[in-house]
Amino acid sequence: MTTSAQSSTDPELEQKVKRSTQKISENVHIFANEPSLALYRLQEHIRKSMPQLVEKRLEINNVKQDLHGKCYDVEYAVNAVKSTHGCGQHFQNIQDLLKNAMFIKQQLTYEESRKSGTATMRNERKPNQQSMYQRLSSLSLELPDLPDALRPVASVLSASSFDSRHNQSSGNQIPDKN
Repeated sequence: MTTSAQSSTDPELEQKVKRSTQKISENVHIFANEPSLALYRLQEHIRKSMPQLVEKRLEINNVKQDLHGKCYDVEYAVNAVKSTHGCGQHFQNIQDLLKNAMFIKQQLTYEESRKSGTATMRNERKPNQQSMYQRLSSLSLELPDLPDALRPVASVLSASSFDSRHNQSSGNQIPDKN
């Protein structure tokens, strides 16, 4: 009898245990997914991750400001380079004026040498008085070393002077020093 009594109570007991465990699991599931608990978990997550997000956002804003500044610098440099393209005529004028000045200096030197030959014969001038031609001829025509910023301009001028010398040999232009 004991075996039959145990077998009859066991299915009932098993059924009661199943029902109670199902109810417990449903309640645990409801409590785990309750909106207030979900909001608490969201709040916890936000509190942990917010400082890192704020730091990254500040870093991105700083990088953005640096990028805008560098873009402005690049645009300014591009405009400066574009504006130098229009300066070619001015540099050509400067080169022509320098050539004219050198030619006039050569003429003054020649005139001075002619006059100094006749003046020394007459002894009209005192030794410490110099004529205007002598003062101009004592000036140095050599240009000082150019800073690195002007090297491209100097190379353009030397290239254009080579072109002008080449053109002088083929046509009538102002004679060069050589």
